[in-house]
Amino acid sequence: MEQGAARERATEGPYPPFGDAVRVPEQARGEHTHGEQAASRPGAAPAPRVVQRHSVRDQILEALRTALVGGELVPGEVYSGPALAERFGVSATPVREAMQRLAVEGAVEVVPNRGFRVTERTPRELAELAEVRALIEVPVMLRLARTVPAARWTELRPLAEATATAAARGDRAHYAETDRAFHRAVLSLAGNASLLAVADDLHRRSQWPLISAPAFRHGELVADAAEHTALLDALIAEDLPVVEALVREHFTGSNA
Repeated sequence: MEQGAARERATEGPYPPFGDAVRVPEQARGEHTHGEQAASRPGAAPAPRVVQRHSVRDQILEALRTALVGGELVPGEVYSGPALAERFGVSATPVREAMQRLAVEGAVEVVPNRGFRVTERTPRELAELAEVRALIEVPVMLRLARTVPAARWTELRPLAEATATAAARGDRAHYAETDRAFHRAVLSLAGNASLLAVADDLHRRSQWPLISAPAFRHGELVADAAEHTALLDALIAEDLPVVEALVREHFTGSNA
């Protein structure tokens, strides 16, 4: 009972139990102001300012996704919109909109009159996501290995190096971001926007934390990042068996 009470206090207090949140710039907090303008010269009509509401929501959404991947938003915990809004220094509206988007993606679920509960996922769900990703991406990778010039694969090396840098720092949230960027760049060469959207959604879902997240192992993250460079080498060499083996291992061996 005492443990349950402590859990409620941790999630219902004025500040949620995750670290430094992104503070939205002061000029971006008026998320409902669509026609606000700034003067270019004394007495002149103000110039239009960019629409802000969606910008604020998107900033909050990305900050929440980062907190989710980094384990700062804990599976099973409930977070209230107003408390998160206070943390970010914005009104509750863009926070609720961002959380509703996460609910559509399956990352959280709505708890009436309380807020949003972070979805509790199991290892089996993670394995199912890996299986679906392999079914989609393996044949695409093999086709690309036969048709894309080596020079195009070489252009992607900086993205692979970015994942290695994030892994070396042990920055799981940044690694997740660079990992998705690498995979998006590879799959974009297929020229299929629908494929890219589906694959990116599956990839993001695979990065959400489990109910009981395993202890973070820095070496595993570094090894996972090294597979990106190995994959590019295999794609350049048109070594189809190695390409297939690397892609399958990348999905089943980790949640990247």
